[in-house]
Amino acid sequence: MNVAVRGGDDDDLAAIAVGGGSVVDEDAPHDALVAIGDDAIRSLTTDSASAPVLPVTPDDGRHRVARDSLDGAIAALAAGDRRLDTHPVLGLSREGSAVARALRDVTFVTDAPASISEYAVATGGERLDSVRADGFVVATPLGSDGYAGTAGGSVLEAGTGVTVVPIAPFSTSAETYVVDPTPDAPLSVSVERDGAVALIADGVRYGAVDRGATLQVERVDAIDLVLPTRTENF
Repeated sequence: MNVAVRGGDDDDLAAIAVGGGSVVDEDAPHDALVAIGDDAIRSLTTDSASAPVLPVTPDDGRHRVARDSLDGAIAALAAGDRRLDTHPVLGLSREGSAVARALRDVTFVTDAPASISEYAVATGGERLDSVRADGFVVATPLGSDGYAGTAGGSVLEAGTGVTVVPIAPFSTSAETYVVDPTPDAPLSVSVERDGAVALIADGVRYGAVDRGATLQVERVDAIDLVLPTRTENF
């Protein structure tokens, strides 16, 4: 099984070899691309892969494997124990201008410590909610067991949409949502209270906005992920 690698170090290359994988350059034919760490996974939003991607992080998750289980994951893939899922790439824009792309999540959060803002959320022109909160996180299935899951959102299967979750809402009845933000019906998040709100995509800050700003999130691309079928073993 030929694999290309982004990120990682010599120990990871050794683990791939133990699992039965042969590391090749990314411009050579390969069966999978192993993306190790946040930077490598983040790079997929702008530098697409020519083969299905195995995402590797320090801890495992529903749609990724733990770094210390890489050898076992490679062995499973080489043996044909695999599933292939398509995950969305999200685009964040403001007033028609692209701001960032994200494979895991887009977060809107107040810049000042111990402060809240107020947000209105709509999709396809239909208002979903207005809530006072520290922020909102919009997560793909790949990112749904990260910050969004900690904030109370559901862990999603591939192909089910994205989860929209308020962060520390100033209400005991705040809702979470699962939507499909297409270019024809994007998700919009409007800031309705004074105070800077930071824009974060896959853990990287992309500036801040204030009251009156409306941001849009929509599916702009997709990426194929390959994982062992029995991820609980890795």
